[in-house]
Amino acid sequence: MLPLEYGNTAHLLPNTYKQTIASWLTEDTPAFDYGGFVVGEDPKTATLFAKSPGVLAGVPFFDEVFAQLGCTVEWHAQEGAYLSATKPIAVATVRGPSRNLLLGERVALNTLARCSGIATKSRRLLELVRRAGYSGILAGTRKTTPGFRLVEKYGMLVGGADQHRYDLSSMIMLKDNHVWSKGSITKAVHAAKSVGGFAIKVEVEVQCEEEADEAIAAGADIVMLDNFTGDGLKVAAASLKKRWREKGRQVLLECSGGLKEDNVEEYLCDGSFLSDPWLEGLGRAEVANGNVRYRYYLHQLDPSGLYFTCCHSDNWLTKIVSAEHPTRGFFTQDRPLMHVVSRSVLLQAEYRAFGEKKQEI
Repeated sequence: MLPLEYGNTAHLLPNTYKQTIASWLTEDTPAFDYGGFVVGEDPKTATLFAKSPGVLAGVPFFDEVFAQLGCTVEWHAQEGAYLSATKPIAVATVRGPSRNLLLGERVALNTLARCSGIATKSRRLLELVRRAGYSGILAGTRKTTPGFRLVEKYGMLVGGADQHRYDLSSMIMLKDNHVWSKGSITKAVHAAKSVGGFAIKVEVEVQCEEEADEAIAAGADIVMLDNFTGDGLKVAAASLKKRWREKGRQVLLECSGGLKEDNVEEYLCDGSFLSDPWLEGLGRAEVANGNVRYRYYLHQLDPSGLYFTCCHSDNWLTKIVSAEHPTRGFFTQDRPLMHVVSRSVLLQAEYRAFGEKKQEI
């Protein structure tokens, strides 16, 4: 995470993100809001709870969803904070018309869950490499969800990962298909340099030391050692650095290819490798792929001071809990929510965690 003295990460966002959020709300309610008709516009208060440990990220997106619906959000935790939610903890309070709270609920929760999941995964990877003694850069990939890149790249940043290139215009990266189409690494680098100018860096993906030498000789700014791991990575990085340093050339090296939490050691090798400045970029971790969803839920309070929730596991479970004591309550098994609380105008949903086992609250 960026230190707070450097500024507010929300200030990085372009004004267009508000238009994007408006389109999400339109997508979710393209015609009649039947549920909104049922509940009306009585003022209500809802509480956002975190259900599992992780990094809070995506606050400006959550805020903007409800701002566009005339609701207010009061946060009880700071963006980038690690939430030790071994049991549900209150993270924010949302106030507004009941209908509007429900309109924004799913859009806000999905965005916050995705962003926080990516921030959490980024933070975990970064902590792993730091504990191993690596002080270089951990970067994300461009393998983001179409239309959702801003949220996912923002999550990486809050989690502490470098952005690498945001898009195709940020930096020129020449992969095997570029080289194959152009005929050689040298021709591809020269062509890229001819249009990129002095401000745009050129990176070349290579499969062996010989290709790396050709890329550096042609003028590449960064060389990516693709799918190098273990001793092979250590030997190649050290050899390239030494050889080109003797020629008076400094080159930035990056490794890439399937970096995950369970294989970090294959990239870091050992302490002697980590202490040497051979590899500046431990990059291209796929922190935006797979199951990176963090678990939140939003509860609306009724005038009696109780809130109600239901989740789907092996059976329907309904939990009725005092608003003042969220961890206390009782369960009624095998009954739909509305059979237990027939007069409530509350949020109901099956909270799915993309394939992970459903759990009772």
